[in-house]
Amino acid sequence: MMPAGNDLDRSSRPTVVGPLTARLALAFLAVALGALALFSVLMLVATAREVADLARRQQDQTAADVAQAARVAYATAERDGVGWDGTHLETLRALAHLGGGEVVVLDGSGRAVDGSPPKTSPGRVVQRDVVVGGRRVGSMLVAFSRGGLPGSDRHLRNALIETVAVGAGAAALLALGAAIAVSRRITRPVVALTETVRAVESGDKSARVGDIGAPGELGALAGAFDRMADALALEDSLRRIQVADVAHELRTPLTVLQATLEAMADGVVAAGPGQLASVHDEVLRLIKIVEDLETLAAADATGLVLDPGPVDLANVAARALAMLRPRFEAADLSLEARLTPVSVLGDADRLHQVVTNLLTNALKFTPAPGRVQIETGPGEGPDGGGAYLSVADSGVGIPPDELPHVFDRFWRGSQAARVAGSGIGLTVVQRLVEAHKGTVSIESRPAEGTRVTLTFRAAAPAPRQAD
Repeated sequence: MMPAGNDLDRSSRPTVVGPLTARLALAFLAVALGALALFSVLMLVATAREVADLARRQQDQTAADVAQAARVAYATAERDGVGWDGTHLETLRALAHLGGGEVVVLDGSGRAVDGSPPKTSPGRVVQRDVVVGGRRVGSMLVAFSRGGLPGSDRHLRNALIETVAVGAGAAALLALGAAIAVSRRITRPVVALTETVRAVESGDKSARVGDIGAPGELGALAGAFDRMADALALEDSLRRIQVADVAHELRTPLTVLQATLEAMADGVVAAGPGQLASVHDEVLRLIKIVEDLETLAAADATGLVLDPGPVDLANVAARALAMLRPRFEAADLSLEARLTPVSVLGDADRLHQVVTNLLTNALKFTPAPGRVQIETGPGEGPDGGGAYLSVADSGVGIPPDELPHVFDRFWRGSQAARVAGSGIGLTVVQRLVEAHKGTVSIESRPAEGTRVTLTFRAAAPAPRQAD
């Protein structure tokens, strides 16, 4: 991560609700309102059902009370020698009215005693017989209004509806506030990431999202972007260094070529075999640098094409030894080989390039009289069984603090100042070995020497032919 000072100024960011925030807030609000509406409807339906059941029970109880009062009133009137009279009827009407209904009294023949129909539009009518002394002396009809409830109960129902409405409104406001808050918390890292991308796009390579306190995946996304930006910045820095290093490495042989050719053209130096050999060596050096760069670029871009097949590491090593042995002899270095045939699955030309790079590197950093040893044989591979190839020298060695950098491109250690080279030989080795699904390890001690070991998967044995 880059320092906090490279982060965008959070205080300068707009605090208005953006389109994405608004859409998320509306989506959350719609879900909340839908759930709230469903809850309110279910609550009102359940309340209405409960109130209806309560009203029915109250109506039945009112009818029963009026019928009981009618029996008592008729029995009393009968002892006095009269039937239904107005006083009794008024008492029954008052009692029914208390229960929210109106009563019509019928005599034994089914005729209305007072002949007056209910004054309200009946919703439910409850009929009860009036039985006195075991005989039916009449009946009564208690008619209730369509509302089904007396005034106090209707007030309770209306109060419940009002409470639900007020609660729903308050909950909707809370849901709106929560939706906006949650939406802004979700979109804040997205907005920050967008602003950072635009800043990087406009040329500010140091812009980073930074720590914005985003939860979960959004925080991981912001961190991943910052790491990607750091990696790109590092890659850009390495690319600039690479261009400078390539220019430096090419400048030396080109300068030698220019000076030699100009001297021969001016007649200062005769175009003899020695001068032509020097020019040829510099051309070969240029070709080697270009080839290494081409291989490295192809490996980095996953464009390296291999021609895999069973390859004997001992044969590859022997071919490289035969090519380089004269140079070792000229440098007064002994070249030892302990080659045990072992077959791996690989590209013979690329493996030859790997071995050549390792031997050339050992040749550069081993002073005379020194020793370089190459070994091949079966050994521990990346997947268990496999093969190995190692190159060991008695050279100057590598300090421990420089070992982690030996495979970095264009990196040259403290011992490389007096040795010509591009600094990408071991990088090419690592890329080619990894392209073969192999591994590279290096051990070194200053003034004692260095050993580079490659491990590969062994090639599958060829099937036997049937007899």
